[in-house]
Amino acid sequence: MEAKWGWVALTAIAPIAWGSTYVVTRAVLPGEPLSGAVLRALPAGLLLLLVKRRLPRGAWWWRSAVLGVLTSGGFFALVYAVARLLPSGVASTVMAASPLAMMGLAWLVLGQRPRLLALAGGIAGAIGVAVMLLGAAKAVDPLGVVAAIAAMLLSSVGYVLATRWEGEVDVFSATSWQLIAGGLLMLPLALVFEGAPPALDGPAIAGFAYVTVIATAVAFLAWFSGLRHLGPATVGLIGLLNPVTGVLLGALIAGETLTGRQLLGLAIVLAGIAVGQSAKASRKPRVGAKNVVPVTAVEKSRMRS
Repeated sequence: MEAKWGWVALTAIAPIAWGSTYVVTRAVLPGEPLSGAVLRALPAGLLLLLVKRRLPRGAWWWRSAVLGVLTSGGFFALVYAVARLLPSGVASTVMAASPLAMMGLAWLVLGQRPRLLALAGGIAGAIGVAVMLLGAAKAVDPLGVVAAIAAMLLSSVGYVLATRWEGEVDVFSATSWQLIAGGLLMLPLALVFEGAPPALDGPAIAGFAYVTVIATAVAFLAWFSGLRHLGPATVGLIGLLNPVTGVLLGALIAGETLTGRQLLGLAIVLAGIAVGQSAKASRKPRVGAKNVVPVTAVEKSRMRS
């Protein structure tokens, strides 16, 4: 149990850091979403690659490209655009629907049936999202909401696929490969549609340094480590700390109004986290009536496919 809560604490670094990116993006970063995605993903991936100095082999070349689009390149571009279109509290609360998406995808792809308490926590989080959205003080841009939903679904698919493909590859390498792939795939699109990279002043450089090192390299390592040890359902619930961070920082730093309805939504989200974390992790499905295939054997077979 102590080991579980250690991984919970480590994983929590990711959504807290991600929740802060909305405020940083709106405050100091330039408005080009594709260039922003490249400047966030590529340096972070190269930084992690320097630690392990390991290149992909076999199926991990195309897997890295797929995960790069889903969890970093395409995802970052959408989130960057969302941060320009929506208040930070609204943007991060839309993303809080991801626990339910991850539970459903984990059931379909991995055969991991969500536990009742985990499902209840996810539903509570979704209710909290609705409450906070209804309480938004500023007008909500429908295009921003659509982009936020797309980013949430894109990343949820990527996280579940990353869990399916884990095994013989260490988390440092797998994380670095998909960040580099995501940055490289976004680079030509950024050059075609946005031209040369934007000029950065001092605050923008500091903002990108924070987003790249803390909110990307460190956060993604923590997140994917949590996926390997806790599973998508539990990690998805920890991700509810994203809207909590986004709303609180939006009020404390960006001067966004924190209404009573949003406070009620925050309380519901926190209750969802507490309820969901009391659920036991779902075991991998049994193979046959009596014998259970060891996890290591399952993962090795997946690596060969």
